[in-house]
Amino acid sequence: MPESSLPLIYQLKIVLLSISPMIWRRILVSSDSTIEDLHYTLQLAMGWEDIHLHHFIIHGKQYGITQPGGTVFSDRACEVKLSSLGLREKEKFLYEYDFSISPLMGTWRYWWRHQIRVEAILTPEPNQTYPICTDGKGVCPPENCGGPWGFMKAREEFFIWDVLERFASMLREKKFDMDREEASKLLTWLLVYQNNFDRQKVNQNLLKYANGDRESILLFRG
Repeated sequence: MPESSLPLIYQLKIVLLSISPMIWRRILVSSDSTIEDLHYTLQLAMGWEDIHLHHFIIHGKQYGITQPGGTVFSDRACEVKLSSLGLREKEKFLYEYDFSISPLMGTWRYWWRHQIRVEAILTPEPNQTYPICTDGKGVCPPENCGGPWGFMKAREEFFIWDVLERFASMLREKKFDMDREEASKLLTWLLVYQNNFDRQKVNQNLLKYANGDRESILLFRG
């Protein structure tokens, strides 16, 4: 581990589990970041909308931002710094997003599970703002498509030609009768089929977050 009086930089690789082809991101975050910061960084880097419950599981303990109907965490996410967690190179921890108790089974149902691996612990680069996303692949699934199984099934059944035909029919008939919900759904699936991860857009949002522009980054949906 590098020795420095400055905060260290964690190079983290985030993999969305149970999805093929793999959807992943590589980010650099400061050890001075908090659990709250890491949560928002992951949401922005992956492309989630931050509308569901979440938690981290690190060394067997749960961390996260307490929300109505969710876990009440023993430590405040805005106070727990990554430097206090004793993270080591090559170790892994879990980030789970969008979960609830199944009314039939009485057990927790987890939709989106992310494996986070500490690839390296580095010294900060001069004049570099953190967090930053350095690499990644794949567009995140639509938020409420039923988890990995639902996403994989819908991707097979929701053909790209259906999307294009819907747009083409409006152009032919010169009748733009698509409501906002349908338009959002079709555009989301277009992005899924293109599967082009926009790292520049992610880093624009991460820079806003690093500069304290919380209000703006709440509008990053889509």
